[in-house]
Amino acid sequence: MAAAEPIGRSFRCEECGKDLRVCKHCRFYLPGSRGDCAEPAANPPAEKDRANFCDWFALDAAYRATTAGQGRERDKARAAKTAFDELFT
Repeated sequence: MAAAEPIGRSFRCEECGKDLRVCKHCRFYLPGSRGDCAEPAANPPAEKDRANFCDWFALDAAYRATTAGQGRERDKARAAKTAFDELFT
């Protein structure tokens, strides 16, 4: 998954097909605050897990680290499966 910024509204996860530019992936996402957003100038959308046009969107560093880790884990799992399959060919 390419998580390089800027992330456009139409970007989707290569694995699951879900939107990437969503409030829940933003560094300003703060559940419990006004509109669940820590940026006072933002006008947050009602749906936090759908793509939006927010000018304040910035990919959360924790999300970026999580997706990078998931990529490495997927690569390890694929390599293990390939090695296992090769035992029986």
